[in-house]
Amino acid sequence: MVSGIIAGFIMSYFFPVLYNAMWMLVYIFIGFIVIDIILLFASKQKIEATRETVEKFSNGDDNSVTIKVESNYSFAINIKVIDEIPIQFQIRNFSIKRKIKPGDNDNFQYNLRPVTRGEYYFGRLNVYVSSPLLLVSRRFIFGDGQMVPTYPSYIQLRKYDLIAFSNQLFQYGLKKIRRLGHTMEFEQIKEYVSGDDIRTINWKATAKKNQLMVNQFQDEKSQSVYMAIDKGRVMKMPFEGLSLLDYAINSTLVLSNVILKKQDKAGMFAFSKRVENRVAAERRTSQMQRILENLYNIKTDFFESDYGRLYADIKKNITQRSLILLYTNFETLDGLNRQLPYLKGIAKSHLLVVVFFENTELETLINKKAENIQEIYDQVIAEKFAFEKRLIVNELMKYGIYSVLTKPENLTIDSINKYLEIKARGIL
Repeated sequence: MVSGIIAGFIMSYFFPVLYNAMWMLVYIFIGFIVIDIILLFASKQKIEATRETVEKFSNGDDNSVTIKVESNYSFAINIKVIDEIPIQFQIRNFSIKRKIKPGDNDNFQYNLRPVTRGEYYFGRLNVYVSSPLLLVSRRFIFGDGQMVPTYPSYIQLRKYDLIAFSNQLFQYGLKKIRRLGHTMEFEQIKEYVSGDDIRTINWKATAKKNQLMVNQFQDEKSQSVYMAIDKGRVMKMPFEGLSLLDYAINSTLVLSNVILKKQDKAGMFAFSKRVENRVAAERRTSQMQRILENLYNIKTDFFESDYGRLYADIKKNITQRSLILLYTNFETLDGLNRQLPYLKGIAKSHLLVVVFFENTELETLINKKAENIQEIYDQVIAEKFAFEKRLIVNELMKYGIYSVLTKPENLTIDSINKYLEIKARGIL
């Protein structure tokens, strides 16, 4: 409307008859502004708004934030909500526009996906209210700020909580594992039912009862499983905004829950220049909370990792034979060979599984159609690096070291897969 009045005054320079009419429009426009101001500001506060968040954010997942707005105006209003989102998200143009009926309320949500652990501080909640005239806005400010901590992905923890015990494991990529003999503990003798393994028939008990009886076994329990997280330079690489370190932290949390549900003892520690954030492998009630807090508190400057210190620490502090899943990353065979003596030393006393990552960007480059000579060279180099990852798997296998080569997004499910495979084969 203002631009129309300005254009009218310009036209009145050529058509003087419009001049007085334009001034009349100005007075009418000012009158509407005064009416709009009276509607919005004449009484005390007419609107209430609150922000509701979860108690803690889940790292790498979508977390919902709910805005509740209640209007006490006697006419329909238009609102524009500007929430002061934590600086870590770097969202500078956030706003939500809604229309609320007289005396009504409105609830709406938006999602935030954090990619780093730590404390996230919200600012104030700003709500701009306009009447149907849409000439003036009144700002309301709510809240004095709010802090929400971001923990390792507990949403994934809930998602995979029953995965190790489900009958539909194939939906998540888990494969059935063939058991190699009876490497399990004897539990009881029971009556034979259809589907029992006939090799477990107890002939002496059958003769006494005059009906088929079978031996029932259960998986071995109380085995120690440690997750060792490399928090050095090689784990800084990001995929979809999340560093390899945070992928490993999220996977450790989920896998620890599965281990404890399987009646084994779960522990963890992180290492770089020294070993830190240690949780001894136990099966106590508070173990998951201890692991969660230590994962949340992992901090690093991404120094070069000292595998010699890791080997010495494991030899000193883990005296019982244990399963150790080492979350790290090797890009080249030379990088592995520098650390191989220490890995072989660990594997002499423990069952070592090295978990490292495929470079998904290389796969994208390899599958892309080359348009020129330079892109062909790039693809050849990418294929060389991808092939080296497979060579690393073979090199580890030569020394009896198990490995998991996985994409970052598949890390959790592949880690669970490997643990269940080891349990099923009874090789710990």
